[in-house]
Amino acid sequence: MRFIHLTKQKANFKLLLVIFAFALCLACNKSEAENAKKENANNNQGSTEAPTAITVDKAISREVPAVIQTTGSLVADETSDIAPKVAGKVVNIYANVGEFVGRGSVIAKIDDKDARLRLAEAQAGVKQAQSAVRQAEVRLGLSANGTFNSSTIPEVRAANANYEQVLAELRQAEANEKRYRDLVETGDVAMITYETYRTNRDTARARVNAAKQQLEAAVNAAKLNNQAIKGAQAAVEAAQTQVATAQQAVTDTIIRAPFSGFISERPTAVGEYVTSSTPVATILRTNPIKLQMQVAESDVPYVSIGKAVSLEVDAYKDRRFGGTVTAINPAIDPTSRSAVVEAQIENGDNALRSGMFVTARIIRQGGNIGIFVPKSAVYDDQSTQSYRVFVIQEGVAKLRVVQLGTEENDFVQILSGVNADETIATSNLKQLYEGAEVQF
Repeated sequence: MRFIHLTKQKANFKLLLVIFAFALCLACNKSEAENAKKENANNNQGSTEAPTAITVDKAISREVPAVIQTTGSLVADETSDIAPKVAGKVVNIYANVGEFVGRGSVIAKIDDKDARLRLAEAQAGVKQAQSAVRQAEVRLGLSANGTFNSSTIPEVRAANANYEQVLAELRQAEANEKRYRDLVETGDVAMITYETYRTNRDTARARVNAAKQQLEAAVNAAKLNNQAIKGAQAAVEAAQTQVATAQQAVTDTIIRAPFSGFISERPTAVGEYVTSSTPVATILRTNPIKLQMQVAESDVPYVSIGKAVSLEVDAYKDRRFGGTVTAINPAIDPTSRSAVVEAQIENGDNALRSGMFVTARIIRQGGNIGIFVPKSAVYDDQSTQSYRVFVIQEGVAKLRVVQLGTEENDFVQILSGVNADETIATSNLKQLYEGAEVQF
């Protein structure tokens, strides 16, 4: 009986184990069902999330001109070390480094006391020479700046009157001599009487010759005095030249800018003694400014005078400057196998400075087709250090990693990753991801 009782107890225990296992299995199945139900609920919530609102645009294709890309440096169009024309002590400097000065503006002033004394001396010399001219004119009886005529000179007039008088006396003596000579031949007058008239005739001839010589001497003296006037007038001109030289020396004590530009250096201070070889300041003409760039030997044939040039500098990453090619060095550097090409760049606001490093592009003939999208369509992903564009296909965003090219106004060239006419997102790019649903 004891054995039968133990057997019933074991049977009951096994039954209890089976019931416990069945209950545990039911509990597990219930938990899994609840988890599946929750997961389905979550999935149902994800599928009902609202699409992201965006704006879109089209990727466009257009011809892109071929360019030669190179680097270079900016240099001033003109550089001048301003030095004085005369030596002396600097008494004032009016321009400072960085200041813009116009052409002819006063840069510095040299002490002009000695130059002004020489000017006063030269002016006095002019007055003295003019006085000598007037004295020579008075000696000839001329008015100031009068015209010379020897017959109007008093000494010449007196000598001419005396010559006319003795010439008349000669005519009378010759007539008397002839009449008495005829009377001697007829026997009406004695020979001694005739000889008296012949002697008078000869004496008159001698007096005429003497008077004529006196007249010629008076004319020559007048001409000589007239030459004295011309000599005095030449002395006036020489003195006036000395005045002009002295006046220029005074003017040269003022140092002026040879052209409009910026003062880049001012090595001289007030009180220093300078000579014509001492630079007082350095001036740069930076508008237009000159670009010197190295162009590879293979690209030189495609560069010509007047070609358009665009350039960028690190100081103004958001700006692009333009200019034209003005000079091409005919020689190729044997070391770098490149030629120096110069371009002129407008620089009205002085944004570009001499010495800046430049990335330049020279437009050449030919070109190819490029894909362009708005700048707003490009997302700069800092985490991956890449540029991304989201292409929209059937209301779903497709992520494209792209390579950027040149920028033109509000558009940027896409070198790879996007095709022409594809629809692209232009807003809410940070909220988009691969497969995101969108609406627009």
